[in-house]
Amino acid sequence: MKWGKVLLALVTRNPGWKLLSLAIAVVVWGVVANEPELSTFATVGVEYRNLPEDLEISSDPVSTVKLELRGPSGQLRGVGDPEVILDMSKVQTGERTFPIGGGNVRLVRGVHLVRAIPSEVRFRFERHAERTVKVTPRFREREGYELVSFAVHPDSIAIAGPASRVAVVETVLTDQVNVPARAGSFDYPMNTFLDDPYIRFPELSRVTVTVTVRKK
Repeated sequence: MKWGKVLLALVTRNPGWKLLSLAIAVVVWGVVANEPELSTFATVGVEYRNLPEDLEISSDPVSTVKLELRGPSGQLRGVGDPEVILDMSKVQTGERTFPIGGGNVRLVRGVHLVRAIPSEVRFRFERHAERTVKVTPRFREREGYELVSFAVHPDSIAIAGPASRVAVVETVLTDQVNVPARAGSFDYPMNTFLDDPYIRFPELSRVTVTVTVRKK
């Protein structure tokens, strides 16, 4: 009996505010329910997570997909940024296809995915590899002067990436060293670069090129 009185008091307390809240909820529901349902297309980025540390993506990356979405007009206007997130925790070497659907597309409540274009994406995975390769400097000599000798420090540098791509790299090049129009020895801090965008420098990518120049 005591609990019954407490519940009755809670229900009957501030009846005006309770009725007002109920009226507002009914109005909001009526507005949403009467909103026209529309469709739209949204281009979104493809993100991934849980890629094993010993694997690399070696195929051309699929960076975006187009989603056809349907829902109340108000919800579509507030759709924000839909997300396509691929879970790569179970991938192995070789090719793997990921369907784009409700399981990996995040949308706001009330908005539905009609289709994705493309409906699936494919990635190729390889083992991660690292190796050390020689650094080759490039020079531009000046008229009347010649390059007598040069040295590079360090003369080799570590690279990393998909195993098949790392295996074929024999050397990395420096930016062009402009040989000065005067005799002597000179040091030039230089950046190195790789032609393959899938290969990177895990640490050091800058070297010092020492040149000795004499007049012809």
